[in-house]
Amino acid sequence: MKTLVMIVDDHQIVRDGLKAILHNEEGIGVIAEAENGRNALRLINELRPDIVIMDIAMPDMNGLDATRRISSEYPDIKVLILSMHHDKRMVIEVLNAGAQGYLLKECASDELLRAIRTLLQGETYLSPKISSIVVKDLVKQQQGEIPSEIFSLSSREREVLQLLAEGKSMKEIAFTLDVSIKTVEAFRKRLMDKLKVNSIAELTKIAIREGLTSLD
Repeated sequence: MKTLVMIVDDHQIVRDGLKAILHNEEGIGVIAEAENGRNALRLINELRPDIVIMDIAMPDMNGLDATRRISSEYPDIKVLILSMHHDKRMVIEVLNAGAQGYLLKECASDELLRAIRTLLQGETYLSPKISSIVVKDLVKQQQGEIPSEIFSLSSREREVLQLLAEGKSMKEIAFTLDVSIKTVEAFRKRLMDKLKVNSIAELTKIAIREGLTSLD
């Protein structure tokens, strides 16, 4: 039986490259691809892949919140993060969200295949550089390091933050999340209060700095 893989990345060239790597690999089949977390969740509900290879910084819904949703709603599906981001806070948060593996995009193709096989055995796979980050973070936690404020936000608050940072209007966000405009305005005020800022521009800087979105 083939292992069914979904690829989620907002860059077509990355998706094409991953498909090329996996195409001739015996026992693996790429059944779908998506350009953001929201579309990935729709496809997952229909296709139920075994493994989702997921980027982090994507428009509309980032890989962090998509991973959290997959882990909660489809616990049998394994998420392998493949990203440029190696900020320690993001690495730890994605693993806490339920990802079973984390690779950097600089990795070789054989490491990607090794990671997939490791996940299929029910184990966690981390690139050596990521393993180092995790260990250092555990040490600093023991020393009382203060975590980023971004991770005190709820999943829905992070969704609103990302959409605001991407320039979506109140109406567009309300439509995307299927809530009222007043609800979105309440989320915006709550975000500004929690993050201690006074403008959408400052919220956008925070979202970019923390890897929830990018300037692409």
